[in-house]
Amino acid sequence: MKKITLILLLFGLTISWSQEQEALVFFKDKKEIMASMENPALILTNRAIERKQKHNVLIDASDVPVDPSYITQLKNLPDIAVLAKSKWLNTAYVRGDQTAIEALLDQQYVEAIEFMDKDLKASRPVERDKAAGKWGITLKNRSKFDYGTATNQTEMIAADRLHAQDYTGRGMIIAVLDSGFPGVFDNPAFQHGGSFGRFTPGGRHDKIAKIQDLLLGTYDFIDREKDVENEIDDHGALTFSDMAGYLDGDLVGTAPDASYYLFRTEDGATETPAEEAYWVEALERADSLGVDVVNTSLGYRDFFDNPDYNYTYEDLDGKTTLAARGANIAFEKGLLIVVSAGNEGDGEFKKVGTPADSPNVLTVGAVDLDSKYIGFSSLGPTVDGRIKPDVVAQGSPTAVVDPEGDIAFVYGTSFSSPITAGAVACLWQALPDLDNGQIMQLVRESASTYETPSDSLGYGIPNFEKALAKGRLLNLRKKQDPHQFEVAANPVRNDISLIFPKNSGAVRCMLYDILGTKIKAKTLKPSDNKMDVSELSRGIYIFTVKTRTGDKSFKIVKR
Repeated sequence: MKKITLILLLFGLTISWSQEQEALVFFKDKKEIMASMENPALILTNRAIERKQKHNVLIDASDVPVDPSYITQLKNLPDIAVLAKSKWLNTAYVRGDQTAIEALLDQQYVEAIEFMDKDLKASRPVERDKAAGKWGITLKNRSKFDYGTATNQTEMIAADRLHAQDYTGRGMIIAVLDSGFPGVFDNPAFQHGGSFGRFTPGGRHDKIAKIQDLLLGTYDFIDREKDVENEIDDHGALTFSDMAGYLDGDLVGTAPDASYYLFRTEDGATETPAEEAYWVEALERADSLGVDVVNTSLGYRDFFDNPDYNYTYEDLDGKTTLAARGANIAFEKGLLIVVSAGNEGDGEFKKVGTPADSPNVLTVGAVDLDSKYIGFSSLGPTVDGRIKPDVVAQGSPTAVVDPEGDIAFVYGTSFSSPITAGAVACLWQALPDLDNGQIMQLVRESASTYETPSDSLGYGIPNFEKALAKGRLLNLRKKQDPHQFEVAANPVRNDISLIFPKNSGAVRCMLYDILGTKIKAKTLKPSDNKMDVSELSRGIYIFTVKTRTGDKSFKIVKR
């Protein structure tokens, strides 16, 4: 988790933040949009395209990369450093002289500037339509493990019950966005080959070939290189072990048979919102590579090097911070993001930071060995009254594998999050026809205090066996009952058409945006079964039908 204490040692130096600033630069347009829409393989992998098609996720202009000529022009300007870019927001994240940044508005390709210091004047962009060491082992046939030190943390959420049914993450791709990953290529915990292993039990094979089946790729977004092992900070490697680790009898992670990308987005040398920009850029990379689940054990609120960048409670509304904005778009793109709640519970602030404040991430708090709330775990609700954390898992203590391959015990929501993320991947493997929102809701509804949520536990400790059973029932009902309410066509263009069961009368229908704000409401009946949505922007909406037996919701893609 982010640093929870910060000591500034000033040796007679006066630090001034008045000149150097950080900001988002919004571009006016993109090039090659039509060519990319006609041939999505130019900008996305086949795996990403297939995942989006499967879950009715729109491929649109936000998937097209930032115009590289704009980045080049920015880099050529004096007193400006480009640190990151975002295709989803069509922005570059820059650091430089305040006057030089303000002067960017004179560039014909720049639409707006948003300073990270909220006291500085920002020219905000107008809202646009999105159109403009166990060697020689494979897990492939394993269905039951000796979890060793990870037994309690795995059984607490019933992830072992998914493994017993051979749902170990095979075929799922997880991206880990964190700090450094030292030792991952030599660590014996990661030599088992992953879900795409080409090996048979007991064979002797090259360890690099094995790790490359587990690890599909790595990238350091700060230093702009593939190597993620050079960092001293091993936080990312530790969180990774709680999902991917396999040392039979010592520790087995919750998704040992998944495949992974490791992305470094955290700069241990500084603390600035640039890390949020790196994080959003990594989400975009994950989406374009066809990643299913993202785990991020990072969070931001204060302790920035420049205190003018610190967030207030009011900023943590799930849609204001750079990280929350990126997370919300990632959800629209079909990614399922699992985030640690933070370790501020016994501090002055106490509340979850960002991106844990997003309504579209699964935020995970921490409990102890006995399933009791542990005081450091950050609390809810968000400033707009939403339940956070969503769920909790073991975070005090948590067993991990350190970079040398030894078992260690650590504390924090940084580790309850990956334990949960691995189980989420296994659940989605078992229920591939459900989308990211449905999987998250199954996890919430399976939790121990779902009917009586609290600011400390959220909806409680999830039970993934229960979530699987409910998900299977949901699928079964869909297949067995052809007379239930359904949406006629999805994606939609002008109207949402509701298909009524036999002998059904009028029902009240509501349409919400992804933040839960009600957009429209209308009573529909068999003779008048359409809701006009022609005036709405492209994107994701939730269409809810109110019936006497309960609500039925559909994720609607508006083209």
